[in-house]
Amino acid sequence: MDSRSDVSVQQDGRLSVALVCTALAGAVIGSVGAPLITPVATGMHVSLDAAQWTLTVTLFSGAIAGPVLGRLGSGPRRRATILATLALVTLGGLLTVLPLPFAALLIGRGLQGLAVAVSALLMSVARTHLPPERSASTIAALSVASTVGIGVGYPAISLLDQLAGLRAAYGLGLLLSAAALTIAWRTLPVDAPGELPRIDVTGALLLALGTLGLLLVIAEPSIWATAWLAGGILAGSVAVLAMWAFIELHTTAPLVNLRLLGQGPVLRANLAILVAGTGLYLLFSLFTRYAQTPAGAHYGFALPGVAAGAALIPFSLLGFVAGKSVPRLIARITERWTYAFSVVIAVASALLFAAANQSLLAVLAAIALLGFAVGGVFAVMPKLVLVGVPQEETASVLSINQIARSIGMSIGSALAGFLLAATTLDGTILPTQNGYITATLWALPPLAASALIIATNRSPTSTSSSVNNVLTRNN
Repeated sequence: MDSRSDVSVQQDGRLSVALVCTALAGAVIGSVGAPLITPVATGMHVSLDAAQWTLTVTLFSGAIAGPVLGRLGSGPRRRATILATLALVTLGGLLTVLPLPFAALLIGRGLQGLAVAVSALLMSVARTHLPPERSASTIAALSVASTVGIGVGYPAISLLDQLAGLRAAYGLGLLLSAAALTIAWRTLPVDAPGELPRIDVTGALLLALGTLGLLLVIAEPSIWATAWLAGGILAGSVAVLAMWAFIELHTTAPLVNLRLLGQGPVLRANLAILVAGTGLYLLFSLFTRYAQTPAGAHYGFALPGVAAGAALIPFSLLGFVAGKSVPRLIARITERWTYAFSVVIAVASALLFAAANQSLLAVLAAIALLGFAVGGVFAVMPKLVLVGVPQEETASVLSINQIARSIGMSIGSALAGFLLAATTLDGTILPTQNGYITATLWALPPLAASALIIATNRSPTSTSSSVNNVLTRNN
Protein backbone atom coordinates (compact mmCIF):
# COMPACT_ATOMS: atom_id res chain seq x y z
CA MET A 1 0.00 0.00 0.00
CA ASP A 2 2.78 2.43 0.99
CA SER A 3 4.79 1.53 -2.11
CA ARG A 4 1.83 2.21 -4.39
CA SER A 5 1.18 5.44 -2.51
CA ASP A 6 4.79 6.56 -3.02
CA VAL A 7 4.59 5.77 -6.72
CA SER A 8 1.37 7.77 -6.99
CA VAL A 9 2.93 10.76 -5.23
CA GLN A 10 5.92 10.62 -7.57
CA GLN A 11 3.64 10.47 -10.62
CA ASP A 12 1.66 13.44 -9.33
CA GLY A 13 4.89 15.34 -8.80
CA ARG A 14 6.12 14.61 -12.32
CA LEU A 15 2.82 15.66 -13.84
CA SER A 16 2.77 18.87 -11.81
CA VAL A 17 6.33 19.78 -12.87
CA ALA A 18 5.55 18.93 -16.51
CA LEU A 19 2.46 21.12 -16.54
CA VAL A 20 4.32 24.08 -15.05
CA CYS A 21 7.28 23.68 -17.44
CA THR A 22 4.91 23.55 -20.41
CA ALA A 23 3.09 26.69 -19.23
CA LEU A 24 6.38 28.49 -18.56
CA ALA A 25 7.60 27.69 -22.07
CA GLY A 26 4.31 29.00 -23.45
CA ALA A 27 4.66 32.22 -21.45
CA VAL A 28 8.17 32.85 -22.77
CA ILE A 29 6.98 32.12 -26.32
CA GLY A 30 4.15 34.62 -25.89
CA SER A 31 6.57 37.30 -24.67
CA VAL A 32 9.10 36.80 -27.47
CA GLY A 33 7.66 39.62 -29.54
CA ALA A 34 7.93 42.45 -27.01
CA PRO A 35 11.72 43.04 -27.04
CA LEU A 36 11.91 42.51 -30.82
CA ILE A 37 9.50 45.16 -32.10
CA THR A 38 12.25 47.63 -33.01
CA PRO A 39 14.58 44.96 -34.48
CA VAL A 40 11.69 43.73 -36.65
CA ALA A 41 11.01 47.26 -37.90
CA THR A 42 14.65 47.95 -38.75
CA GLY A 43 15.59 44.46 -39.95
CA MET A 44 12.51 43.81 -42.10
CA HIS A 45 12.06 47.44 -43.24
CA VAL A 46 8.53 47.92 -41.92
CA SER A 47 7.04 50.69 -39.79
CA LEU A 48 6.97 50.49 -35.99
CA ASP A 49 3.17 50.33 -36.12
CA ALA A 50 3.39 47.28 -38.38
CA ALA A 51 6.09 45.69 -36.21
CA GLN A 52 3.86 46.19 -33.16
CA TRP A 53 1.51 43.62 -34.67
CA THR A 54 4.08 40.89 -33.97
CA LEU A 55 3.07 41.35 -30.34
CA THR A 56 -0.57 42.34 -30.81
CA VAL A 57 -1.44 39.35 -33.00
CA THR A 58 -0.39 36.91 -30.26
CA LEU A 59 -2.81 38.62 -27.89
CA PHE A 60 -5.59 38.36 -30.46
CA SER A 61 -5.04 34.70 -31.29
CA GLY A 62 -4.63 33.67 -27.67
CA ALA A 63 -7.82 35.40 -26.55
CA ILE A 64 -9.88 34.21 -29.51
CA ALA A 65 -8.69 30.59 -29.39
CA GLY A 66 -9.13 30.24 -25.63
CA PRO A 67 -12.85 29.41 -25.45
CA VAL A 68 -12.68 27.05 -28.44
CA LEU A 69 -9.74 25.16 -26.96
CA GLY A 70 -11.51 25.16 -23.61
CA ARG A 71 -14.54 23.43 -25.12
CA LEU A 72 -12.42 21.00 -27.15
CA GLY A 73 -10.51 20.15 -24.00
CA SER A 74 -13.58 19.51 -21.86
CA GLY A 75 -14.01 15.92 -23.07
CA PRO A 76 -11.95 12.79 -23.69
CA ARG A 77 -9.73 14.50 -26.28
CA ARG A 78 -8.10 17.02 -23.96
CA ARG A 79 -4.65 15.45 -24.39
CA ALA A 80 -5.03 15.42 -28.19
CA THR A 81 -6.20 19.05 -28.13
CA ILE A 82 -3.17 20.16 -26.12
CA LEU A 83 -0.73 18.25 -28.33
CA ALA A 84 -2.31 19.55 -31.55
CA THR A 85 -2.20 23.10 -30.21
CA LEU A 86 1.46 22.83 -29.21
CA ALA A 87 2.22 21.38 -32.65
CA LEU A 88 0.68 24.50 -34.23
CA VAL A 89 2.74 26.66 -31.86
CA THR A 90 5.87 24.82 -33.02
CA LEU A 91 4.90 25.41 -36.65
CA GLY A 92 4.48 29.08 -35.82
CA GLY A 93 7.95 29.14 -34.30
CA LEU A 94 9.36 27.66 -37.50
CA LEU A 95 7.71 30.41 -39.57
CA THR A 96 9.33 33.07 -37.38
CA VAL A 97 12.81 31.58 -37.85
CA LEU A 98 12.80 30.94 -41.60
CA PRO A 99 13.86 33.88 -43.85
CA LEU A 100 10.31 34.50 -45.07
CA PRO A 101 8.43 37.77 -45.72
CA PHE A 102 6.88 39.84 -42.92
CA ALA A 103 3.43 38.35 -43.55
CA ALA A 104 4.76 34.87 -42.73
CA LEU A 105 6.26 36.23 -39.52
CA LEU A 106 2.86 37.59 -38.51
CA ILE A 107 1.20 34.24 -39.22
CA GLY A 108 3.86 32.52 -37.15
CA ARG A 109 3.37 34.91 -34.26
CA GLY A 110 -0.38 34.36 -34.46
CA LEU A 111 0.14 30.61 -34.13
CA GLN A 112 2.52 31.18 -31.23
CA GLY A 113 -0.26 33.05 -29.44
CA LEU A 114 -2.00 29.70 -29.00
CA ALA A 115 0.66 28.89 -26.39
CA VAL A 116 -0.98 31.40 -24.07
CA ALA A 117 -4.45 29.94 -24.65
CA VAL A 118 -3.34 26.38 -23.79
CA SER A 119 -2.68 27.29 -20.14
CA ALA A 120 -6.39 26.96 -19.30
CA LEU A 121 -6.29 23.37 -20.56
CA LEU A 122 -3.23 22.67 -18.42
CA MET A 123 -5.11 23.95 -15.37
CA SER A 124 -7.99 21.68 -16.29
CA VAL A 125 -5.60 18.71 -16.40
CA ALA A 126 -4.31 19.62 -12.94
CA ARG A 127 -7.82 19.90 -11.52
CA THR A 128 -8.85 16.54 -12.97
CA HIS A 129 -5.78 14.37 -12.45
CA LEU A 130 -4.14 15.70 -9.28
CA PRO A 131 -5.35 15.43 -5.67
CA PRO A 132 -6.85 18.62 -4.20
CA GLU A 133 -3.78 20.02 -2.42
CA ARG A 134 -1.40 19.31 -5.29
CA SER A 135 -3.99 20.57 -7.77
CA ALA A 136 -4.41 23.92 -5.97
CA SER A 137 -0.65 24.61 -5.77
CA THR A 138 -0.10 23.54 -9.38
CA ILE A 139 -2.89 25.75 -10.69
CA ALA A 140 -1.44 28.68 -8.72
CA ALA A 141 1.97 28.02 -10.30
CA LEU A 142 0.41 27.80 -13.76
CA SER A 143 -1.29 31.15 -13.17
CA VAL A 144 1.97 32.97 -12.42
CA ALA A 145 3.88 31.30 -15.27
CA SER A 146 3.29 34.38 -17.42
CA THR A 147 4.89 36.60 -14.76
CA VAL A 148 7.95 34.37 -14.44
CA GLY A 149 8.16 33.97 -18.21
CA ILE A 150 8.59 37.71 -18.72
CA GLY A 151 11.67 37.85 -16.52
CA VAL A 152 13.14 34.76 -18.16
CA GLY A 153 12.27 35.70 -21.73
CA TYR A 154 13.01 39.41 -22.04
CA PRO A 155 16.73 39.43 -21.16
CA ALA A 156 17.45 36.14 -22.97
CA ILE A 157 15.69 37.28 -26.14
CA SER A 158 17.33 40.71 -26.09
CA LEU A 159 20.75 39.14 -25.62
CA LEU A 160 20.21 36.66 -28.47
CA ASP A 161 19.11 39.48 -30.77
CA GLN A 162 22.18 41.50 -29.85
CA LEU A 163 24.61 38.60 -30.30
CA ALA A 164 23.12 36.56 -33.15
CA GLY A 165 20.37 38.59 -34.78
CA LEU A 166 16.59 38.64 -35.08
CA ARG A 167 15.98 35.13 -36.41
CA ALA A 168 18.17 33.58 -33.70
CA ALA A 169 16.15 35.40 -31.06
CA TYR A 170 12.93 33.98 -32.50
CA GLY A 171 14.70 30.61 -32.54
CA LEU A 172 14.40 30.52 -28.75
CA GLY A 173 10.63 30.39 -29.15
CA LEU A 174 10.93 27.52 -31.62
CA LEU A 175 13.15 25.52 -29.25
CA LEU A 176 10.85 26.10 -26.31
CA SER A 177 7.74 25.13 -28.28
CA ALA A 178 9.39 21.89 -29.41
CA ALA A 179 10.40 21.19 -25.80
CA ALA A 180 6.88 21.90 -24.55
CA LEU A 181 5.40 19.56 -27.17
CA THR A 182 7.82 16.80 -26.17
CA ILE A 183 7.11 17.22 -22.44
CA ALA A 184 3.36 17.21 -23.00
CA TRP A 185 3.50 14.15 -25.26
CA ARG A 186 5.48 12.16 -22.70
CA THR A 187 3.64 13.16 -19.52
CA LEU A 188 0.02 14.15 -20.16
CA PRO A 189 -2.39 11.44 -18.98
CA VAL A 190 -5.04 9.97 -21.23
CA ASP A 191 -8.52 11.11 -20.23
CA ALA A 192 -11.31 8.67 -19.48
CA PRO A 193 -13.59 7.78 -22.40
CA GLY A 194 -16.71 9.86 -22.71
CA GLU A 195 -18.93 11.80 -25.03
CA LEU A 196 -17.13 14.06 -27.46
CA PRO A 197 -17.87 17.75 -26.91
CA ARG A 198 -19.92 19.56 -29.54
CA ILE A 199 -18.42 22.76 -30.82
CA ASP A 200 -20.74 25.69 -31.39
CA VAL A 201 -19.11 26.89 -34.61
CA THR A 202 -21.43 29.88 -35.02
CA GLY A 203 -20.80 30.95 -31.44
CA ALA A 204 -17.04 30.54 -31.89
CA LEU A 205 -17.02 32.73 -35.02
CA LEU A 206 -19.15 35.44 -33.43
CA LEU A 207 -17.04 35.49 -30.25
CA ALA A 208 -13.85 35.65 -32.31
CA LEU A 209 -15.16 38.52 -34.43
CA GLY A 210 -16.51 40.51 -31.48
CA THR A 211 -13.42 40.00 -29.35
CA LEU A 212 -11.14 40.88 -32.25
CA GLY A 213 -12.98 44.16 -32.76
CA LEU A 214 -12.77 45.09 -29.07
CA LEU A 215 -9.08 44.27 -28.81
CA LEU A 216 -8.40 46.13 -32.05
CA VAL A 217 -9.84 49.45 -30.86
CA ILE A 218 -8.18 49.02 -27.46
CA ALA A 219 -4.73 47.79 -28.47
CA GLU A 220 -4.35 50.05 -31.52
CA PRO A 221 -4.98 53.63 -30.33
CA SER A 222 -4.00 54.95 -33.77
CA ILE A 223 -7.39 53.79 -35.05
CA TRP A 224 -9.01 56.57 -33.03
CA ALA A 225 -7.38 59.09 -35.33
CA THR A 226 -10.37 58.30 -37.56
CA ALA A 227 -13.16 58.60 -35.02
CA TRP A 228 -15.94 57.27 -37.25
CA LEU A 229 -13.91 54.14 -38.06
CA ALA A 230 -13.08 53.40 -34.43
CA GLY A 231 -16.64 54.10 -33.34
CA GLY A 232 -18.01 51.87 -36.05
CA ILE A 233 -15.71 48.98 -35.12
CA LEU A 234 -16.60 49.38 -31.45
CA ALA A 235 -20.34 49.52 -32.10
CA GLY A 236 -20.16 46.59 -34.49
CA SER A 237 -18.18 44.53 -31.97
CA VAL A 238 -20.72 45.20 -29.22
CA ALA A 239 -23.55 44.21 -31.56
CA VAL A 240 -21.78 41.01 -32.56
CA LEU A 241 -21.11 40.09 -28.94
CA ALA A 242 -24.75 40.79 -28.05
CA MET A 243 -25.82 38.44 -30.86
CA TRP A 244 -23.32 35.87 -29.60
CA ALA A 245 -24.73 36.09 -26.06
CA PHE A 246 -28.28 35.63 -27.35
CA ILE A 247 -27.29 32.54 -29.34
CA GLU A 248 -25.29 31.06 -26.45
CA LEU A 249 -28.26 31.42 -24.10
CA HIS A 250 -30.57 29.59 -26.48
CA THR A 251 -28.41 26.80 -27.88
CA THR A 252 -28.29 23.32 -26.40
CA ALA A 253 -24.48 23.04 -26.61
CA PRO A 254 -23.07 26.54 -26.03
CA LEU A 255 -19.42 27.37 -26.52
CA VAL A 256 -19.54 29.10 -23.13
CA ASN A 257 -22.11 28.52 -20.41
CA LEU A 258 -23.17 32.13 -19.88
CA ARG A 259 -25.58 31.20 -17.10
CA LEU A 260 -22.61 29.79 -15.22
CA LEU A 261 -20.57 32.93 -15.93
CA GLY A 262 -23.43 35.00 -14.53
CA GLN A 263 -23.16 33.39 -11.11
CA GLY A 264 -21.94 35.75 -8.40
CA PRO A 265 -18.39 34.42 -7.70
CA VAL A 266 -17.56 33.83 -11.38
CA LEU A 267 -18.92 37.20 -12.47
CA ARG A 268 -17.08 39.06 -9.70
CA ALA A 269 -13.81 37.29 -10.49
CA ASN A 270 -14.00 38.09 -14.21
CA LEU A 271 -14.90 41.71 -13.55
CA ALA A 272 -12.11 42.02 -11.00
CA ILE A 273 -9.41 40.64 -13.30
CA LEU A 274 -10.62 42.91 -16.12
CA VAL A 275 -10.26 45.99 -13.91
CA ALA A 276 -7.07 44.79 -12.20
CA GLY A 277 -5.47 43.94 -15.54
CA THR A 278 -5.94 47.55 -16.58
CA GLY A 279 -4.17 48.95 -13.53
CA LEU A 280 -1.41 46.34 -13.38
CA TYR A 281 -0.47 46.55 -17.05
CA LEU A 282 -0.63 50.34 -16.97
CA LEU A 283 2.03 50.28 -14.25
CA PHE A 284 4.08 47.63 -16.03
CA SER A 285 4.10 49.66 -19.25
CA LEU A 286 5.04 52.86 -17.43
CA PHE A 287 7.82 51.35 -15.32
CA THR A 288 9.53 49.53 -18.19
CA ARG A 289 9.26 52.51 -20.55
CA TYR A 290 10.57 54.93 -17.91
CA ALA A 291 13.66 52.79 -17.27
CA GLN A 292 14.56 52.90 -20.97
CA THR A 293 14.03 56.67 -21.43
CA PRO A 294 17.05 58.16 -23.28
CA ALA A 295 19.52 60.24 -21.30
CA GLY A 296 18.55 63.42 -23.13
CA ALA A 297 15.21 63.51 -21.34
CA HIS A 298 16.93 64.39 -18.01
CA TYR A 299 15.05 61.59 -16.28
CA GLY A 300 14.93 57.81 -16.58
CA PHE A 301 18.02 55.64 -16.83
CA ALA A 302 18.58 54.97 -20.57
CA LEU A 303 18.82 51.22 -20.02
CA PRO A 304 19.64 49.38 -23.26
CA GLY A 305 17.62 46.34 -24.36
CA VAL A 306 19.53 43.67 -22.43
CA ALA A 307 19.79 45.76 -19.26
CA ALA A 308 16.10 46.68 -19.51
CA GLY A 309 15.27 43.00 -19.79
CA ALA A 310 17.46 42.21 -16.80
CA ALA A 311 15.57 44.87 -14.83
CA LEU A 312 12.51 42.62 -15.10
CA ILE A 313 14.23 39.73 -13.32
CA PRO A 314 13.11 41.08 -9.90
CA PHE A 315 9.59 41.30 -11.34
CA SER A 316 9.64 37.59 -12.15
CA LEU A 317 11.40 36.51 -8.96
CA LEU A 318 8.88 38.26 -6.74
CA GLY A 319 6.06 36.95 -8.94
CA PHE A 320 7.34 33.44 -8.34
CA VAL A 321 7.59 34.10 -4.60
CA ALA A 322 4.01 35.35 -4.61
CA GLY A 323 2.81 32.23 -6.38
CA LYS A 324 4.48 30.04 -3.77
CA SER A 325 3.15 32.18 -0.91
CA VAL A 326 -0.48 32.34 -2.01
CA PRO A 327 -1.54 28.90 -0.68
CA ARG A 328 -0.24 29.81 2.79
CA LEU A 329 -1.85 33.23 2.66
CA ILE A 330 -5.16 31.68 1.63
CA ALA A 331 -4.99 29.28 4.56
CA ARG A 332 -4.56 32.23 6.93
CA ILE A 333 -6.72 35.01 5.51
CA THR A 334 -8.92 33.40 2.76
CA GLU A 335 -8.83 34.01 -0.99
CA ARG A 336 -10.56 37.37 -1.11
CA TRP A 337 -8.21 38.98 1.41
CA THR A 338 -5.20 37.41 -0.28
CA TYR A 339 -6.38 39.07 -3.49
CA ALA A 340 -6.88 42.40 -1.70
CA PHE A 341 -3.42 42.12 -0.12
CA SER A 342 -1.84 41.57 -3.56
CA VAL A 343 -3.61 44.65 -4.90
CA VAL A 344 -2.36 46.70 -1.93
CA ILE A 345 1.20 45.67 -2.87
CA ALA A 346 0.53 46.98 -6.40
CA VAL A 347 -0.65 50.28 -4.92
CA ALA A 348 2.53 50.42 -2.83
CA SER A 349 4.65 49.92 -5.95
CA ALA A 350 2.85 52.79 -7.70
CA LEU A 351 3.32 55.13 -4.74
CA LEU A 352 7.01 54.19 -4.43
CA PHE A 353 7.57 54.96 -8.10
CA ALA A 354 5.70 58.26 -7.88
CA ALA A 355 7.71 59.36 -4.84
CA ALA A 356 11.22 58.15 -5.72
CA ASN A 357 11.47 57.66 -9.49
CA GLN A 358 14.82 59.49 -9.65
CA SER A 359 16.49 56.51 -7.99
CA LEU A 360 17.17 53.41 -10.08
CA LEU A 361 17.13 51.28 -6.93
CA ALA A 362 13.67 52.61 -6.02
CA VAL A 363 12.36 51.96 -9.52
CA LEU A 364 13.71 48.40 -9.44
CA ALA A 365 12.05 47.94 -6.04
CA ALA A 366 8.77 49.23 -7.49
CA ILE A 367 9.09 46.77 -10.40
CA ALA A 368 9.76 43.94 -7.94
CA LEU A 369 6.73 44.86 -5.81
CA LEU A 370 4.62 44.99 -8.95
CA GLY A 371 5.85 41.49 -9.81
CA PHE A 372 4.70 40.23 -6.41
CA ALA A 373 1.32 41.89 -6.90
CA VAL A 374 0.83 40.44 -10.39
CA GLY A 375 1.93 37.01 -9.21
CA GLY A 376 -0.42 37.14 -6.24
CA VAL A 377 -3.43 38.30 -8.26
CA PHE A 378 -2.89 35.73 -11.01
CA ALA A 379 -2.22 32.89 -8.54
CA VAL A 380 -5.37 33.42 -6.49
CA MET A 381 -7.66 34.17 -9.44
CA PRO A 382 -8.38 30.52 -10.45
CA LYS A 383 -9.52 29.81 -6.88
CA LEU A 384 -11.91 32.75 -7.07
CA VAL A 385 -13.31 32.06 -10.51
CA LEU A 386 -13.77 28.29 -10.09
CA VAL A 387 -16.06 28.48 -7.06
CA GLY A 388 -18.96 26.14 -7.76
CA VAL A 389 -17.83 25.46 -11.35
CA PRO A 390 -18.33 21.84 -12.51
CA GLN A 391 -15.14 20.07 -13.46
CA GLU A 392 -16.13 19.70 -17.11
CA GLU A 393 -16.49 23.50 -17.40
CA THR A 394 -13.06 24.28 -15.89
CA ALA A 395 -11.19 25.01 -19.12
CA SER A 396 -14.07 26.98 -20.62
CA VAL A 397 -14.49 29.23 -17.56
CA LEU A 398 -10.73 29.80 -17.23
CA SER A 399 -10.54 30.68 -20.95
CA ILE A 400 -13.13 33.43 -20.53
CA ASN A 401 -11.22 34.65 -17.48
CA GLN A 402 -8.11 34.86 -19.66
CA ILE A 403 -10.03 36.91 -22.23
CA ALA A 404 -11.05 39.31 -19.46
CA ARG A 405 -7.41 39.51 -18.37
CA SER A 406 -6.23 40.13 -21.95
CA ILE A 407 -8.77 42.89 -22.52
CA GLY A 408 -7.84 44.52 -19.22
CA MET A 409 -4.14 44.39 -20.07
CA SER A 410 -4.85 45.82 -23.52
CA ILE A 411 -6.74 48.70 -21.95
CA GLY A 412 -3.84 49.30 -19.56
CA SER A 413 -1.31 49.32 -22.40
CA ALA A 414 -3.41 51.69 -24.51
CA LEU A 415 -4.07 53.92 -21.50
CA ALA A 416 -0.35 54.19 -20.82
CA GLY A 417 0.29 55.36 -24.36
CA PHE A 418 -2.61 57.81 -24.25
CA LEU A 419 -1.66 59.36 -20.90
CA LEU A 420 1.99 59.77 -21.86
CA ALA A 421 1.07 61.23 -25.25
CA ALA A 422 -1.14 63.77 -23.47
CA THR A 423 1.88 65.03 -21.50
CA THR A 424 4.27 65.17 -24.47
CA LEU A 425 4.89 68.80 -25.36
CA ASP A 426 4.55 70.00 -28.94
CA GLY A 427 7.79 69.60 -30.84
CA THR A 428 9.13 66.90 -28.51
CA ILE A 429 9.01 63.13 -28.69
CA LEU A 430 9.24 62.29 -24.99
CA PRO A 431 6.65 62.91 -22.25
CA THR A 432 7.48 64.98 -19.20
CA GLN A 433 8.60 63.37 -15.96
CA ASN A 434 5.44 64.61 -14.24
CA GLY A 435 3.50 62.86 -16.99
CA TYR A 436 4.83 59.53 -15.75
CA ILE A 437 3.83 60.37 -12.18
CA THR A 438 0.33 61.43 -13.22
CA ALA A 439 -0.12 58.33 -15.37
CA THR A 440 1.04 56.14 -12.47
CA LEU A 441 -1.57 57.62 -10.16
CA TRP A 442 -4.24 56.81 -12.75
CA ALA A 443 -3.64 53.13 -11.95
CA LEU A 444 -4.88 53.55 -8.38
CA PRO A 445 -8.66 53.82 -9.06
CA PRO A 446 -8.93 50.56 -11.09
CA LEU A 447 -6.76 48.73 -8.57
CA ALA A 448 -8.91 49.94 -5.67
CA ALA A 449 -12.10 49.04 -7.53
CA SER A 450 -10.76 45.55 -8.25
CA ALA A 451 -9.98 44.94 -4.58
CA LEU A 452 -13.42 46.14 -3.54
CA ILE A 453 -15.14 43.86 -6.05
CA ILE A 454 -13.58 40.83 -4.38
CA ALA A 455 -13.30 42.00 -0.76
CA THR A 456 -16.97 43.00 -0.51
CA ASN A 457 -18.16 39.47 -1.29
CA ARG A 458 -21.05 38.95 1.12
CA SER A 459 -21.06 35.17 0.87
CA PRO A 460 -21.09 33.81 4.42
CA THR A 461 -19.26 30.69 3.29
CA SER A 462 -15.50 30.82 3.02
CA THR A 463 -14.34 30.79 -0.57
CA SER A 464 -11.53 28.46 0.39
CA SER A 465 -13.82 25.84 1.83
CA SER A 466 -16.16 26.13 -1.15
CA VAL A 467 -13.37 25.49 -3.60
CA ASN A 468 -11.96 22.64 -1.57
CA ASN A 469 -15.37 21.01 -1.40
CA VAL A 470 -15.75 21.30 -5.16
CA LEU A 471 -12.28 19.94 -5.81
CA THR A 472 -12.81 17.06 -3.41
CA ARG A 473 -16.17 16.18 -4.93
CA ASN A 474 -14.86 16.28 -8.48
CA ASN A 475 -11.66 14.40 -7.83
